[in-house]
Amino acid sequence: MSEHKTILVTGAGKGIGRGLAEAMLKRGWQVCGCSRAESTLKHDRYRHYQTNVDDEDSVVSMFRRMAREGGELSALINCAGIARMNPALLTPASSATTIMNTNFNGTFVCCREAAKLMMRRKFGRIVNFGSIAVPLALAGEAVYGASKAAVEHLTRVLARELGGYGITVNCVSPNPIKTGLIDGVPEDMLERLVARQAIPRFGEIDDVINAVDFFLRPESSLVTGQTVYLGGPP
Repeated sequence: MSEHKTILVTGAGKGIGRGLAEAMLKRGWQVCGCSRAESTLKHDRYRHYQTNVDDEDSVVSMFRRMAREGGELSALINCAGIARMNPALLTPASSATTIMNTNFNGTFVCCREAAKLMMRRKFGRIVNFGSIAVPLALAGEAVYGASKAAVEHLTRVLARELGGYGITVNCVSPNPIKTGLIDGVPEDMLERLVARQAIPRFGEIDDVINAVDFFLRPESSLVTGQTVYLGGPP
C-alpha cells in the first residue's frame, strides 16, 4: 500500500476499531483514527482525532483538519458504535436518540464528508458496520437493530450514488465478538444467539479484519452495496 494512501477508522480507541487501526498500520496505510477519548496507540503513521461521531460539527471539523494535514483519503471504516439492550416498552426516547445519533447519524455524516474528499480522485472504499442483530430481530434490541438496519440501507443507497465516482460502499455485520460492546449481554443469551448461526462460534477481530480487507482491495472495484454477515445467515 502506498505510503500516501490514508484510511480513517472511527471508533479506533478500543475493541474492533483499535484492532482494525493496528491491522491497517501493518498493511502500510497512513492511518487516522478517531474516538471520544485520547488514544494510547503510538505510531509514526498514525494520527488520532478526539471526535464524537454523533456531533456533526465535530466530524466536519475533523475532516477539514485531515485535508489540511495531508494524505489523500482513500478509505473509511465506520466502526464507531454503541449498543444497549432494553425492551422496547422500557426504552426512553432519549436513549433511542443517543443510539441513532451514534450508530446511524455518525456513520452517515462520516460517509458524506469522506465521499466529498474521495470524489475528487475518483476512488474510494467505504466500509460500514452493521450487525447480525438485524436479521435475527433480537428481543431487547429494537432500537440498536433499527440503527444498524438503517446503516445497511444507507450502504445500498450510497453504493448507487457514489458508484460513478469509483467509490464502493459495503457493510460488515459481525456476529458476537467478545469486546466491551457485549459486556452487558447475558452469557446464556449469547450462546443461544451463536447457536443460530450457520457456523456456530463467536467471532474474532481477525474475522472482521479479513472481511474488511476484501472490501478494501483494489481488485474489489465491482463489489459494492453488499452486506456480509459473519457466521453466516441465521
